[in-house]
Formats: sequence, structure tokens, C-alpha cells
Amino acid sequence: MSDCDTCLVRNRAICSALMPDELAVLSKLGRKQNVTRGQTLVWEGDESLVVANVIQGVLKLSVSTQDGREQIVGVVFPSDFIGRPFGKESPYGVTALTDAEVCIFTRTAFDGFAKEHPDLQHKLLQRTLDELDRARQWMMLLGRKTASERIATLLIEISDRLGAVGCSAIAPFLDKFELPMDRQQMGDLLGLTIETVSRQLTKLKEAEIIELPDRRSVVIKDRRRLENIATAA
Repeated sequence: MSDCDTCLVRNRAICSALMPDELAVLSKLGRKQNVTRGQTLVWEGDESLVVANVIQGVLKLSVSTQDGREQIVGVVFPSDFIGRPFGKESPYGVTALTDAEVCIFTRTAFDGFAKEHPDLQHKLLQRTLDELDRARQWMMLLGRKTASERIATLLIEISDRLGAVGCSAIAPFLDKFELPMDRQQMGDLLGLTIETVSRQLTKLKEAEIIELPDRRSVVIKDRRRLENIATAA
């Protein structure tokens, strides 16, 4: 049995488009790699040497501003694809927010395989369009939503994305999870100050919509109310 046969995200990653014999070939081209929290997998502006499927954990995509500050421009979850196939340079850095596991390929080997498998290229295009849609939705979030709506949206997103691994179709989300980022990183992602993030989380807690057992843990007590806040705009 290959690693692909037991992969946690086998049915949702881009390689789900492949037949078993094709998957066996792709499996030989890649390798699993553990990434520790804070470790950078891809550096912004460097030659794009690797691509990867995220198996476990959460990573951030970030760029540097002209004055040297970091701006988080995206977060990737299990089954997401990272890297830039058919590209020369990476437009962003990829750093682990939590301990993570990825299935990593050299870009050259992956590009060669993808050129011979149209179904995989189609899946890549579909994933790219999905990411474009998500980016447009995030632009709307940053431009139109209030601070409380942004926080609620992020909590629902994390709940849904982390819950998609191993959860049933009846409840494909998690109502108890560890935040993959601290409050400062949440603020960077949402365009809010750390004080505003903390204040909004406290308001949700006082309204008994969520519980905060510690600085990282979140328990969603009233998902419907949280969703109503997230979609109010």
C-alpha cells in the first residue's frame, strides 16, 4: 500500500483526478515532509523549486511590504495545493502556522507529470479559479464587513476547513478547534488591530456565542448566531 492509499486528503486534493496507476507514478515523484511551526517552506521572490499538497496543519501565505513589514495574504488548510506550477518565481512566502505535513514535489517533476495528464491540469485550473473566487470574497470582507463580521467569518472558515478532514457529511465542520494563528496574525489577515481582535472575541464570548478556554482554543456554542453575524453584510 502506498502513502497515497492512506492519505487523509486523498479524495479532496488535486490528485483525486488521477486513476490508481497514474497515482502510483505520481507517488514515486513526491515525498512526505514534516514542517514545524514557524518553518518557511517557500521564500517570497525565490525560484519556485517545489510544489506541495497540504496533508495536515495550516500554513500562511505572506508578502513583504516596502517598509519590511509582513502582510498575510492567505491561509492554506489540509488538501490545499501550494507552490507555483509552470512558474519561475514564488510571489509569496509559505510558512507553517502550526506543525504540518505536506506531500512535496520538485516543480520540474510535477510540471512534467502534469503536462502528460490533462485531468490533473484541469484540477489545477479548477483549484486556481476557486482560489480566485475566495480572494474576491476576501476583498469584499476587508472592504465592506465590520470588525465583528470579519472575526465571525474567519472563525466559520477555520471551523469548516479544519472540519472537512474526517468529518461526516452531516456535520462537515468542527465546533471545537485550536486557532492556527495568534491574535496579531488574525489582525494582519483581517485588517484589524490586535486590540480590536481581542475585543471582538471577548464580545462573542460574553454573548455566549463562543467559548475561549485558553488563548488558542475556540468552542462554537451557537453556530447559527455566528453564521448570522458573518453573513450580515
